[in-house]
This record gives sequence, structure tokens and C-alpha cells, in this order.
Amino acid sequence: MSGVLEVYDAKRTDNLIITLEGISGSETIKAIKKRIAQKKLKLTEERQALRVEPKGKPLADDQKLSDLGLSTQKSVLYVRDLGPQIAWKTVFLAEYAGPLFVYPLFYLRPSFIYGAAAANAQMHPAVQIAFFAWSFHYAKRLFETQFIHRFGNSTMPQFNLVKNCSYYWGFAAFVAYFVNHPLFTPPAFGNLQVYLGLAGFVISEFGNLSIHILLRNLRPAGTRERRIPKPDGNPLSLLFNYVSCPNYTYEISSWVGFTIMVQSLPALLFTLAGFVQMTIWAQGKHRNYLKEFPDYPKNRKAIIPFVL
Repeated sequence: MSGVLEVYDAKRTDNLIITLEGISGSETIKAIKKRIAQKKLKLTEERQALRVEPKGKPLADDQKLSDLGLSTQKSVLYVRDLGPQIAWKTVFLAEYAGPLFVYPLFYLRPSFIYGAAAANAQMHPAVQIAFFAWSFHYAKRLFETQFIHRFGNSTMPQFNLVKNCSYYWGFAAFVAYFVNHPLFTPPAFGNLQVYLGLAGFVISEFGNLSIHILLRNLRPAGTRERRIPKPDGNPLSLLFNYVSCPNYTYEISSWVGFTIMVQSLPALLFTLAGFVQMTIWAQGKHRNYLKEFPDYPKNRKAIIPFVL
């Protein structure tokens, strides 16, 4: 049995966007988006967030109208225009490529940044190690974006490209300026502090990579399937016994190690900013896990074992 579906603007609920005829209960939300996009060329599939209520939760693409009780002769949905979109992968590649090129300008061309006298200044080992650690981290992130990550959503708003690149590129310049400065102050505890920070950084980097590979293996290619993540035999994945987002835990501990290594206030500020943002993300993911999986381990925290 077919019916009519009226789609209204979620912001201006009296504004009828389109009326679709010949709608059956077996049609999915993705199919509805496609039909809307065919008639409203500006509203591409990626720009649409369909909802049952104007301020309700966006419907998943694989949901059927019959599952929503919308297979009657006349039904209503609301659409929110998410604005111009850009691929997640494109944003990730751009935001991570920036720091990989910005930071070396300060390390490899100090005379260009600090003046001619800086070209002959002797670099402390911590500065040299920091350059390779920083470069390794962002080269790893580019590799993961290209070959490991499977994105649950294909696009995000275009403005995120400007926002994310400003954050990563700006902090790269901020941290690099002070760490590579000719007047850089060596760590208070000398090489012991440098190598202790480096050890923490390296272990955390490989821990972060291990978690990303585990999460990739949880989601079959081309799907949005979600499962409860668990340790996979890799000792570095055991952190899943204590937190929902060990990838963020390892990410933060990497930058804690980096900060210890260079003993720099800008590096500390970058670490704190990342911790705040990743804590927000981790708590959101943790709540979703608890809501989605009734048997989700109740003893897990979001990002810091036993604490947060």
C-alpha cells in the first residue's frame, strides 16, 4: 500500500519542503533522502537530517518507514538542512597535514623565523627528538586516515575544515615557535626527563595505533555496524577493560610524554586543550555505548581508568 509523505522544514515547521507520493512502508530513510535530492537539487543526501519530530534525533539511513509507524496513507517528516558538506577523510587529511609541514619550518629554517643568528645556534637533544616525535605522530595520523579509519559518517559541515585546520595548524606554530627557539630552556632534570618523556610518548603512540586497528576490525567495510570493543590479545588493548575510549587515553598520554620531554608551556596548553575536547568526545561515546548495549561493562569509565 502506497501513501503520501510530506516533508517540512525542521526550523520553520509551517514550511512544506516537498510532498512525495507513492511512498511504501518498506522504503528506507536513505531512499527518501534520494527522492528529495532528485527534486530539490540543493538538498543533496549528505545535507539532509530527517526526523520524526522537528527537534528529534536524526533518523538512520537504514531505518524503514514501517518501523517508524510512517507507512500510513499520509505521513510527515521534518528535514534539517545541514549546509554544504565535505568528506570526513578530506578534513582529517588537511588538519593533520598542516602540522606536519608547519612545525618543520621552525626546526629546519630557524633563520627564517628567528633571524640569521639562529642558524648557528646549537640545538638541545630534546628539540631534535621533539621534531621527530611530532613528525612521527602526524605522519601516523595521515597513514591511519588513509588506510585504517572507517568513518561512521561520510561527511561533515564544510566550516569544520576551517575550524579544525585553524586549531591544529595554529597550535603547531605555537608549540614549534617556543620549542625550537634559540633561547629554549633545557628540561630541569636533563636527559633523564627527556628520555622518560620519549618512552611514554612512544608507548602511547603504539597503543593509540593498536586501538585504531582494533576499532577498524570491529566494523565491517561499508557498514555502520557497532559492537562492544574488547581487548584482542594485544597487551596495549587491555586498556579497554577500564575505559571506553582508550584511543583518546593513549592520545593524551602521548602529549603528556611530549610535554615532559620538552618542558614547554605551549606544549602543556596544547595537551590540556586536547584533553578537554577528547574528554567531551569520550563521555559522549561512553553514554552511547551504555544506551545501545544493555550488557555493556558497567565498570568502564570514559577516558581515565577508575576516575573519569
